[in-house]
Amino acid sequence: MALLSGLLFLTVGILYLSVPSLHPGVMLPVVLGGLACAGFVAVIARAVRR
Repeated sequence: MALLSGLLFLTVGILYLSVPSLHPGVMLPVVLGGLACAGFVAVIARAVRR
């Protein structure tokens, strides 16, 4: 989950630098959705390993 979260925040940072007119109200759901997906992948990965 840490790797996916880091990649998500790196991508958000790159988007803010490359598209300065991007509104934070648009990015908040994207970040929260990305964190939710990363958490879901982490739960599935842990279930598969057991």
